[in-house]
Amino acid sequence: MHSIPERSNGPIKTDVLIIGAGPVGLFAVFELGLLDMKAHLVDILDKIGGQCAELYPEKPIYDIPAIPVISGQGLCDALLEQIKPFGAQFHLGEMVETVERIGNPLFRATTDRGKVFEAKVIVIGAGGGSFQPKRPPISGIEPYEGKSVFYAVRRMEEFRGKKIVIVGGGDSALDWTLNLQPIAERLTLVHRRDDFRAAPDSVNKMRALVASGAMDLKIGQVSGLEGRAGVLAAALVKGNDGTVTAAACDVMLPFFGLTMKLGPVANWGLELKDNLIPVDTAAFETSEPGIFAVGDINWYPGKLKLILSGFHETALMAQKAHRYVFPDKRLVFQYTTSSTSLQKKLGVA
Repeated sequence: MHSIPERSNGPIKTDVLIIGAGPVGLFAVFELGLLDMKAHLVDILDKIGGQCAELYPEKPIYDIPAIPVISGQGLCDALLEQIKPFGAQFHLGEMVETVERIGNPLFRATTDRGKVFEAKVIVIGAGGGSFQPKRPPISGIEPYEGKSVFYAVRRMEEFRGKKIVIVGGGDSALDWTLNLQPIAERLTLVHRRDDFRAAPDSVNKMRALVASGAMDLKIGQVSGLEGRAGVLAAALVKGNDGTVTAAACDVMLPFFGLTMKLGPVANWGLELKDNLIPVDTAAFETSEPGIFAVGDINWYPGKLKLILSGFHETALMAQKAHRYVFPDKRLVFQYTTSSTSLQKKLGVA
């Protein structure tokens, strides 16, 4: 584990820091909240819901108990409604990079955007790891990354007045084309074929902008980059007929999809097994006391990668987490159906 520089305005203090805001991370808020533990959640994606929201928001899920069918987005929306009483705070579009034990129990975690948290318990609910953008197969792209080649848009305003090349044909590429075109000096969309996987309405709007001369569409693949010292001047686009043309640009945004990688978790001093985190089955605690792993990122004998398994794991995790957060408080097990104190927390009593 690594030491972390203190931010000038001090760390964010909470009982529990949950890494990952997918369905299992969301339900962890509920189980922790019933036991009076407050949580903050950090997720690398710019939206709540993890894989469900990012990869299959409209895909039906059939194995959530008592719900015959629900979409990925529908499940996330329902979980958000369920955890409303507990006031969890979300930090989206950032990744926890380092975790350090500074007390017993107390951890300090910092994100890639410099945000610092102090929590008595850490819950890793990061699915298969962190979503990382797929790097396009363009020779010499590395010096431009983070300077003039970006895989995500954090702040639209940073792209105002720029000559932008967007590469891709899915929803992300088309959404950002439509969002950035009004503020760009000039925008060019590059896709390998004149057929798009994005929502038809977005494609139609893009084609209308092209027809009116408000933006450019190039069919082909980016075969090279021109520029120096990490500053782009142009993207070279090789058409399907083999001809190469230059698209002038200050910025390139490739949207080639996302891939799952374990990411910084691998450097936190936890025992690992085949890029998963072994846990005990009494509380789903890792090899590091006070750090738990729930959902697809953990491993134990007989593990099934199902959302319902993750829900079960959070319930047992919360019981053990309570000991770290409230070491002097005796935990009395209660049912939501009969406990008036739990029903008051949920706002139904």
